[in-house]
Amino acid sequence: MNLKNVALSRYSTKEFDPTKQISAEQFDHIKSLLRFSPSSVNSQPWHFIIADTTAGRERVSKGTQGMFSFNNGKVLNSSHVIVFCVRTDISDEYLDRLLEAEEQDKRFADPAVKETVKAGRATFVGIHRDQLKDADHWMEKQVYLNMGTILLGAGALGIDAVPIEGVDAQALDEEFGLTEKGYRAVALIALGHRHESDFNASLPKSRLPEGEIFTELA
Repeated sequence: MNLKNVALSRYSTKEFDPTKQISAEQFDHIKSLLRFSPSSVNSQPWHFIIADTTAGRERVSKGTQGMFSFNNGKVLNSSHVIVFCVRTDISDEYLDRLLEAEEQDKRFADPAVKETVKAGRATFVGIHRDQLKDADHWMEKQVYLNMGTILLGAGALGIDAVPIEGVDAQALDEEFGLTEKGYRAVALIALGHRHESDFNASLPKSRLPEGEIFTELA
């Protein structure tokens, strides 16, 4: 695999071919990327709603109405749509749940290591939750790390994709009862295969030059 070629060839798909679907095997890879994406102090403050049927995509499309209707076709004509959700809080009880999962996965050969991890995570979470009061924003950052993982992974799998921030998050919260579950919608990623008429597929990429964005230290 040549990651440079993947980065150069992937793009934000503007029009999907509704007759072409992602295979179950391919999407199993996407699900693994969702689950194993990195997050600060392994906080994993996310939840994913996956729609791979017409009925499911129609439910997600309730977030692409009105002023966001320009994104409706991307949702309805894709193969799969993922709603990326973030926790509405990061409580001490949730931190204990993370520690329990890590212990079950045998990450702590020594009880002292477990206590070190617990204290370190509590410190970083405390900085954002209790001192800076920006835990919502901090947790969203972890969700966007996950979205980046999915976009690159989809490109490596030969799957077309587009991130969608133009969405009525409140409508999605209501449709899926997210508030009651302790989450809120952040954004979508639609995946599938491009339609031959997708104008963006043939456009050259445009990025700022290396000399402007890189500082290489001697």
